[in-house]
Amino acid sequence: MKQKLIFLDIDGTLLPPGEMLIPQSTVEALHKAHANGHKLFLCTGRNLRMTRPLLDYGFDGAVCSAGGYVFCGDKVLVDLPMEPQLAKDVRSAMERHGVECTLEARDATYGSLKMLERWSFTHRDAGPLNSEAARWRKAMEDGMTMSPLAEYKGEPLYKIVYIAERSEDLNEAKRLYEDRFVFCESKPDGLNGGYVNGELINRKFDKGRGIKAVCDYLGVPLQNSIGFGDSDNDLQMTDVVGISVCMADGSASLKQRCDRIAPSVYEDGISKEFAALGLI
Repeated sequence: MKQKLIFLDIDGTLLPPGEMLIPQSTVEALHKAHANGHKLFLCTGRNLRMTRPLLDYGFDGAVCSAGGYVFCGDKVLVDLPMEPQLAKDVRSAMERHGVECTLEARDATYGSLKMLERWSFTHRDAGPLNSEAARWRKAMEDGMTMSPLAEYKGEPLYKIVYIAERSEDLNEAKRLYEDRFVFCESKPDGLNGGYVNGELINRKFDKGRGIKAVCDYLGVPLQNSIGFGDSDNDLQMTDVVGISVCMADGSASLKQRCDRIAPSVYEDGISKEFAALGLI
């Protein structure tokens, strides 16, 4: 088989949401794929700091911050933080309506105590959560290392994670800034409180363009890339890769766009799909 570039989302794809330990079956599959000459990349909404520990599993690089920071080996290919004033303005437009924000710089995450309180809604029996919500719930339960919002000193931001009590609380921010930011959000099924969680992503980049940057750098055609994901922030990834794979418990919209459906992360999905694709 020709060399493939394999791009893997983290939460809900490579490992259970919020975890940092890759299942052993997946570790073995990654090593076998590497031995067969394929290259492996993380492709995630997490910033570099939250991604870095997983690089020890032998990844060749990563698309971090949903495409805002991309590297291959020691070479940084994309570094596109938000414009400082624009980031400040869109954040203000949300916070005026009580929306809680977490700020993700490259090497730090900043949030308020109110953000922790707001996420407590996910402890209710509210039905299944999307993988981003599940990741944040798990992170909060485990005492996530998050710096106080008051310590933020203006470092470049790559993403803003937000949570609103009502979708209407986001109307002003969307009216003013939806032409420059993607509001990639989900509403947990069965939740009566109206809570919405989401990621604010610069329209200057996305996971798909991050993948293209890696392929261009390595001189590998896009049709020789494979992308694995589970949520709506993986939609742009599926638009560019040669083969797109959604995990079995992924979002309905992503399943409709993907070429293949793999078993879930809880069913050794990566290992089984690598074998089905002839990667191992």
